[in-house]
Amino acid sequence: MSFLFSPYALSSPKGPLQLANRVVVAPMCQYSAVEGCASDWHLMHWANLLNSGSAMMILEATGVTREGRITPHCLGLWDDATASALEEKLHRARQLAPYTPVCIQLSHAGRKASSAAPWDGGALLSLEQGGWNTHAPSAIPQQSQERAPLALDLKGLKDICDAFVQAAKKSQDIGMEAVELHAAHGYLLHQFLSPISNHRVDAYGGSFENRIRFPLEVFKAVRAQFAGALGMRISAYDWVEGGWTPEETAQLSVQLKALGADFVHISSGGVSSAQKLVVAPNYQVGFAASVKAQSALSTIAVGLITQAQQAEDIIASGQADLVALARAFLYKPRWTWEAAASLNGQVQASKPYWRCLPKEAQHIFSGRQNTQR
Repeated sequence: MSFLFSPYALSSPKGPLQLANRVVVAPMCQYSAVEGCASDWHLMHWANLLNSGSAMMILEATGVTREGRITPHCLGLWDDATASALEEKLHRARQLAPYTPVCIQLSHAGRKASSAAPWDGGALLSLEQGGWNTHAPSAIPQQSQERAPLALDLKGLKDICDAFVQAAKKSQDIGMEAVELHAAHGYLLHQFLSPISNHRVDAYGGSFENRIRFPLEVFKAVRAQFAGALGMRISAYDWVEGGWTPEETAQLSVQLKALGADFVHISSGGVSSAQKLVVAPNYQVGFAASVKAQSALSTIAVGLITQAQQAEDIIASGQADLVALARAFLYKPRWTWEAAASLNGQVQASKPYWRCLPKEAQHIFSGRQNTQR
């Protein structure tokens, strides 16, 4: 049996979340929301990915406040309007595909908020361009030429923590099976973790214990209100001297485990333009393997995993429990089907697709019946 196509049970307070295989759709920002509300683009995008054969789909970074969005076009979940739009589009998408658990990535962009969409350059928007004042652990901009964010005071920290909790409650009401808190790629929770962006001198800055304090407070508050699988995406390494380290990532993961975390999703980078990434296939898998070994948490590996045998080897070697793909799914929405064909695995597929397979892949559809006449 293929390791990649073996089932996996993700723990949660309300019972194990059963995953059909080890392939996860990673969160991918679409920059296609209207005032935070999911659009018809999301309906199409989600229905497509829910038909990918993957075991779980993680929705893109979703702002827990209006000011916490990366761009003015980012998905949000901060009020009844954004919740209603997300629920309606997701419900319709789920009617068009086999059952696939859905996880939502809840995020606050911190100093990286108020940015243009990538195809418009991605730079920080001025107030005249429709941008807004951003907030961060310290008044240090992402780029030296950008306006500085406002340093969060204690009330600001509480308000943001409360926003994460309210978004998690709304996610549960909508029917999300899992929540991932975004503490990677230079966004707010990562900004607290990293000494590059966190220069505070109070209880939330300085030592490792202080820098992890706010992310852990957010996690603990969400855990108290969300009964599904709950995890965190972490940038394991800043790729900058004096930044956040893989060793600190493992230590943080151990503490998350003690607070009731069900999984971690290990990426890297994003907090500094001075980063020196060494990008190659599997370049982040070693970080995931270290976290898994030290924390015993269910671990998702991500980053330039594009080939079926490559993903199979990661799972077979025990370096991670799940593998996540992002842009590979945009290019090949049926990537998991192709992987199943080459690894002798099986996936679920909507009945209108049952007759599409070439002869060498006839075995991959679970429950398929011959509908030829």
